[in-house]
Amino acid sequence: MAIHDHFDLVIFDWAGTTVDFGCHAPVIALREAFGRRGVALSDAQVRRDMGRPKADHVRALLHDPDVAAAWRGAQGAAPTEADVAALMTDLGPLMREQAARAAQLIEGARATFDALRAAGVRVASSTGYTRDMMQSVLSKAAEQGYAPEQVVCSGETPAGRPTPLMIYKTCAELGVWPLSRVVKVDDTEAGVAEGRAAGCFTVGVAASGNAIGLSQEDFLALPAVEREARLAAAEKSLVAAGADVVIDTVASLIPALERARR
Repeated sequence: MAIHDHFDLVIFDWAGTTVDFGCHAPVIALREAFGRRGVALSDAQVRRDMGRPKADHVRALLHDPDVAAAWRGAQGAAPTEADVAALMTDLGPLMREQAARAAQLIEGARATFDALRAAGVRVASSTGYTRDMMQSVLSKAAEQGYAPEQVVCSGETPAGRPTPLMIYKTCAELGVWPLSRVVKVDDTEAGVAEGRAAGCFTVGVAASGNAIGLSQEDFLALPAVEREARLAAAEKSLVAAGADVVIDTVASLIPALERARR
């Protein structure tokens, strides 16, 4: 089967999907931003709403009862929208720094991108990062040979994930339709829900993504039984969010698409 017989466009997420194996950059940046205000976040708290626009992610954290209580204890008052704005001001440079450090393409990703292009399938991307946060990532990815035709960032649509508006914007600007011929690839539940809401064929990414949250080295070092258990749990959450199929990393995307449309 030629992939182009069924699909015209693949929209990739970034952290945890195409770069930053384990999706560490936003975790480090968010923990640092909150820590500056005396609020200690766990990895699990930060990862729960990953994939949403960063301002929405910050709001979700502040609405968490435990985080809100810690905020009141440290700041002397309940968090407000002004606190969201202040946290976002701090988060910008922290995200730029961490995202730049984590901009290495995930193994096998470049070959997948090249194969899609060679097959006549267009490649675009979207992200919960703002445009400012993405600048260094875009340049570093381009240096590695990955430059999507279209990039839509947080804040460039009236609402972000899990709404389908970033996908709609991408398809409108590229002139691609119907949405059933579009593939959305994402490692977060919010990103998978976005693809599902848009009517795309939606692919969840388990091993390199937010659900497992380990570097490639640490993931591969897990005992086989634990590694498989973690993959199964990640797959379950992504399927529950609406994934049509789940792969370990983007290196497995093309075979998965070929199997799906036989």
